[in-house]
Amino acid sequence: MKMGMELEAARSVVDEKLLFVKVHMPWDMLCTYAEVLHIKMPIQPNDLSTTSSTFNFLSCITKHFYPSEDLIAKETEYFTAPFEKDRLEYFYVKDRDLFFTPSMRSRMAYYILSRAPYEVRGNIKKFGVTKLLDGGVYKAAYPLHDCRFNVRSKEDECPNERYLLYNEWAHPKSFYKMQPLDLIRKYYGEKIGIYFAWLGFYTAMLALAAIVGLACFIYGYMTQETSTWSKEVCDPLIGGNIVMCPQCDKECTYWRLNSTCESSKKLCIFDNYGTLVFAVFMAIWVTVFLEFWKRYQAELEYEWDTVEFLEQEEQPRPEYEAKCNHERINPVTRVKENVPYTACGRCIRVSLGIGTVLFWIVLILASVVAIIVYRLAVFFSFSTRLQSDLKELEPFKEYVTAQMATSVTASIISFVVIMVLNILYERVAIWITDFELPRTKTDYENSLTLKMFLFQFVNYYSSCFYIAFVKGKVVGYPGQPVYLLGKYRNEECDPGGCLIELTTQLTVIMGGKAIWNNIQEVLLPWMKNLIFRYCTRVGSEKVIPRWEQDYQLQPIGKLGLFYEYLEMVIQFGFVTLFVASFPLAPVLALVNNLFEIRVDAWKIITQFRRMVPEKAQDIGAWQPILQGVAILAVASNAMIIAFTSDMIPRLVYYWSFSVYPYGDHSSHTMQGYINNTLSVFDIQDFSNKSRPLQTPYWFNNSTTCRYRDFRYPPGHHRQYEYSIYYWHVIAAKMAFIIVVEHIVYLTKFVLSYVIPDVPYTVREQIKREKYLSQVILHETNLKLVTKQSCLCQDLQYFQLLLSS
Repeated sequence: MKMGMELEAARSVVDEKLLFVKVHMPWDMLCTYAEVLHIKMPIQPNDLSTTSSTFNFLSCITKHFYPSEDLIAKETEYFTAPFEKDRLEYFYVKDRDLFFTPSMRSRMAYYILSRAPYEVRGNIKKFGVTKLLDGGVYKAAYPLHDCRFNVRSKEDECPNERYLLYNEWAHPKSFYKMQPLDLIRKYYGEKIGIYFAWLGFYTAMLALAAIVGLACFIYGYMTQETSTWSKEVCDPLIGGNIVMCPQCDKECTYWRLNSTCESSKKLCIFDNYGTLVFAVFMAIWVTVFLEFWKRYQAELEYEWDTVEFLEQEEQPRPEYEAKCNHERINPVTRVKENVPYTACGRCIRVSLGIGTVLFWIVLILASVVAIIVYRLAVFFSFSTRLQSDLKELEPFKEYVTAQMATSVTASIISFVVIMVLNILYERVAIWITDFELPRTKTDYENSLTLKMFLFQFVNYYSSCFYIAFVKGKVVGYPGQPVYLLGKYRNEECDPGGCLIELTTQLTVIMGGKAIWNNIQEVLLPWMKNLIFRYCTRVGSEKVIPRWEQDYQLQPIGKLGLFYEYLEMVIQFGFVTLFVASFPLAPVLALVNNLFEIRVDAWKIITQFRRMVPEKAQDIGAWQPILQGVAILAVASNAMIIAFTSDMIPRLVYYWSFSVYPYGDHSSHTMQGYINNTLSVFDIQDFSNKSRPLQTPYWFNNSTTCRYRDFRYPPGHHRQYEYSIYYWHVIAAKMAFIIVVEHIVYLTKFVLSYVIPDVPYTVREQIKREKYLSQVILHETNLKLVTKQSCLCQDLQYFQLLLSS
C-alpha cells in the first residue's frame, strides 16, 4: 500500500477462517512500472503489409481451420515503443482501462509483490510474497481468470477470453482448428504463447515426416514376403537344415535357424532400403524444421514485441537480490554493485553443480549395466525353461522366443527405472540450481534445463544406444566367448540382427512415456480438483466469487512449462536419433502431439489457476539442445544402418560375394546370403565351461554348428580368425558412414545458409518501427529544447525590463 497499490479484503464464502486480499493497480502506478519493465506499447497502427511469409502457400487451405473471426477478432497490429510516462501523449491511448492488457497488469503486480518488504530486523530485510507463501502466511497468490471456462459471463465489460479459449481451442470439438496464438499470448503472456506456437509448428512439420515414415513402413510390410534372405531363413530345406550354436553356456542347446522365421519377417518390415531413404530424409527434415522455426519465431518476436527483450531489461530474481552482500565493479558501467558471491564462491557453486550432475549420470550408467546383467541372467533362464513352459500356449510358442521375452521384460524394467530416477533427480537438480543462485529467471531456467536434459538424455537413451551399438558386437565365438564381469556371457543378436530389439525398446519407452505423462498431467490434477471441490462444497444458495473459484483450482508448478518442453524434446530425440530403426516413430509422435496440444490447453484452462504472465523472446536453452540433437541424429542413424542393421552386409554380398571370384552365381543375387554369412564351428572345440549339457533329439551325429559372424571355418590354416568378407564389410560400413555424413551435413549447411533466419518483411517492419521511435524521440527532445529556449528568452526580456 505504501508503494501505491490498492488492497481490498474479502472473507471466504466456504471457510470463514480464510481471507482473500484483492490487489488493484491505479493508472499512475501502471504507467510507472510499465516504464520500469520496459513494456512496449502502441504508438500508431502498422501501415506495412503484415502477411506472414512462412507457409504462405498453405494460407488458402488453412484459413478454413482458423477460429471464427466473429468470436475471436483479429487484433490490429501497431508499431510499438518502450513506454515512457512523460511522453504519454505520443502513445496510442484509446481507452485507459484497455490500454494495459490484463497480462501486463498481472506482470507488473507480481513484480511489485515479489519485491515489497514486509519485515526489517537490523541488517536483515525480508521481502517478497514468495517468502510469505513458503512460510504459510499466505496460502496462494495468483491472477484471476476473467470468467468460468464453460459459461459466458453476463457482465458487459468482461471479455470472456477464458470462455473463448476453451470453446475455440481446448474443447475436443475444436481439435481440427488452428490455435488462436494471439489470444493465448494476450491471456497468458508470451512465454505460454511461444510454447504453444512451437508445439503447433513442430506437430505440423511432423505430419510430413509421418507420411513418409508410414509409406516406408507400408513398403516394408508389402515386401516382407518377397525378401530372399527371409525366405531362406523360413525354408525347411535351408533354414530348417542349418543348426545354430547355443547362445549361452551349458544349459542352452542347439537350435534350428528356421525357428526365427517370424522374427526375420518382422525384421524385413524395418530393415529394408526404404529405411535408408527415410533416414536421409529425416536428417534433411530436421534441418528444414529448425530453420523454418527460426523464421516463424522471428515473426512472433516482432508481432509480440520481444525483439529487443535484452538481458538488461529482465529484472534480477528476488532470491538473487536478497543474497547480494558482496560489492564489485560492474565491468560495463564501472559502477559499484552488489552481488551474492565472489568469483571464487561462484566457481565453487558451479563446480558442485557439475559434480552432482556427473555423479547422477554415472548412477544411470550403473543402472544400465545392472539391466544388462539382468538380460544376460534372464536370457539364460528363458533359454532353458521358456519353450517347456509354453507348451500349452501352442499358437504363441513360435512368436515368444528367449530373445523376445528377454527384450520385452528388460524394456519394461528399464522404463520403470527411468521413471524412478527421474523423480529423484528432479529434486536434486532444483536444489543444485537454487544453490548456484542464477541472476535472472531466464538464467535459472537455462541452467536447470541443461542439467535436466543431460540427465534425461542419458536416462532415456542409454538403453537404446546399448542395443544399437554395443549388444552383439563383442561376443567372440562359441569356442571362446566374451564374458561381462568374468561371469556373464555377452548377449548375441538374433541371426537377423539387433534392429528388431531396438524397435521393441523404442516402442515400449515411447508408448509407456506417453501413457504415464497423460496420467500425471491430466488425471491427477482432475482428481485433486474433484476431491477439493467435494470437501469444500457449500449450499446452492451461496454464490462463490471468482477469486474463490480460482482458489479451488490446482496451482501451477514453480517450473511452469519446463516439463512440457522436456517431454517434447525427449520425444524429438526418439523421432530423430533412432528413426532408422523405427520409421513409425514420427507417426506415433504426431498422434501423441495432436492430443498433447488439446490436453495441455484443456489442462491450463480448466484445471489450473491462471499463471503469472512472463515475457519470453524464444524457447530459450531448448533451441541449442534441438540443434545438438539434430547434428547427433545424422551420425546416430548412419551408424544404426551401418552397425545395427544388416543392410551393408547384404549389399556387400549382393555386389561382391555372390559372383566371381568369391561366389558361384553368374549374376548378382541374394540367394545363398544366409549360408554365406553364418560361420561354421566344430562342436569338438567347445570349452568345458560352455559345452551344452543336452542335445535335441533331431541333432543326430552333427559335428558342426553355425553362428553369426564372418570367420574362417575349422580346418582352415587361419581357423576362427576374421575372414576377407569381414574386412570387406567393415570397409563398406566405414565408407557408408563417411559418405552419408558428409552428404547430409553439406546439405544441412547449404539449407541453413539459403534459408534466412528473419523474413524480409519482418526486417522491414522492424526498421520502420525503429524509425518511428527515433522520430518521436527527436520531436519530443526538439519541443523540450524549444520550450527551454523560449523560457530563457522570456527571462532575458524580463531582466531587461527590470534594468530599464
